[in-house]
Amino acid sequence: MNVKEMVELNNQRRKLLTKENLKYYEDMLVYIRLSYDKSDQEIEEVLLELLDHLLEAQKEGRTAKEVFGRNPKEFADEIVGALPKLVTKEKIKYSFMIIFFFFGVGAIISPILTIVSNYFSDKNPFVEEIYIGSAALKALLSIPLAFLLLFLMLQFMRWTCFKNFSKMGEFLITWIFMTMIIGVFVVFLLIIPDFGQKMEVHVLYSFFLGVVLLILGYLTLKRITSSKVTE
Repeated sequence: MNVKEMVELNNQRRKLLTKENLKYYEDMLVYIRLSYDKSDQEIEEVLLELLDHLLEAQKEGRTAKEVFGRNPKEFADEIVGALPKLVTKEKIKYSFMIIFFFFGVGAIISPILTIVSNYFSDKNPFVEEIYIGSAALKALLSIPLAFLLLFLMLQFMRWTCFKNFSKMGEFLITWIFMTMIIGVFVVFLLIIPDFGQKMEVHVLYSFFLGVVLLILGYLTLKRITSSKVTE
């Protein structure tokens, strides 16, 4: 089975768990899946094995705590530590996918912000001013910053696993954290002054570029998924 098929099978089988066992297992599932440097194929195989083991134990009247222990994070860390890391080829594919999606979203949002800001000024709302020097510097520095922010987001999401937050509490904590992340990135872009040759570009060109980059990101994702197919 490939990764997609195993995820779908896992989704179906999880419905057989009791409420208590489901909470325990899904916390481990999210925590393990957020191990960004591990093989997706290996992760899903292990998750299915754990689920099958838990379902068998559940039939015997045992709970997830009795099967895996009362410290699910410690158990999950042991599982993650034993999983093989992504090979270099896979890491490169994931990196390109992230870059394509990141700049694709940015290229689509940028003309929208330009239209809104120019609407309230005397500038043409459909013309975006681009300074080649500052644009190149922002693009160059945005790549490592994007990966750093993504890493922090994944770490935060893993931290929220196994926590007994209320839905409102979890929402507020996530909202505050995401606001801080986005704020840091926006401030970073704003503090870089405009320099270099100025170009005036119609917003449709930026939007079209964003669509192309998103398509490239999607195709890269499809390629990654198709490479996970096993006999």
